[in-house]
Amino acid sequence: MGEESYENVVYSRNVLEFVTVCNEYCTYIEQVETHAKKDLVPTLQKVLPLLYLKATILPTINETSEEIPEKFVTEVDYHFLLGKLEVKLGEHDAYQEVFDPNIQYSEGPVAGSIAENVMDIYQDVKDFLMAYRIGTEEVMEGALEECQQNFKHYWGQRLVNCLRALHSLVYGDVDLEDEGTTQKPKKKKDEPSEDSPLLRNHYDHFNDQSEGE
Repeated sequence: MGEESYENVVYSRNVLEFVTVCNEYCTYIEQVETHAKKDLVPTLQKVLPLLYLKATILPTINETSEEIPEKFVTEVDYHFLLGKLEVKLGEHDAYQEVFDPNIQYSEGPVAGSIAENVMDIYQDVKDFLMAYRIGTEEVMEGALEECQQNFKHYWGQRLVNCLRALHSLVYGDVDLEDEGTTQKPKKKKDEPSEDSPLLRNHYDHFNDQSEGE
């Protein structure tokens, strides 16, 4: 008898780990003003693949309520944080899109926005988190199913598109220093930002494993 046979799937290990990563991601985005651009970009580059991975191994929800899950992120919330991200990223926000349905109708390149992609991901996972925290098990299941479907058909693609742009910024010849700031000693390339305790824990875990080999 499997460990999930005696408890609701919404409390399974994979779901709880997904909730943890979603919470870390949303908290980080909500505190965007406190992060320097040179820390924001590499942190997003690390946490987005983790979020993608956790979303791909979520259990399948077979039976859910027909009730549409409540939405918590308002249009005002969305544009408030979007504006902060756009200001923080500045000239590094825009990139040339590759996987966009509108490309076939465009005569020229289609521009993508890191900030918009980050916020589209935030909107879905934040709505899921809020329903998970305050809902009944039935509501939690419905929110989980909707988040999975949105991942498959919407924000999963936006995540990988955004990651391509972030990769280019991290490993390209790009100055990510905020205007008017003094440069600090650079960290090692594989060392995460201290702003992200979740990534710090994963980094320490992988280091411990490497040292034990």
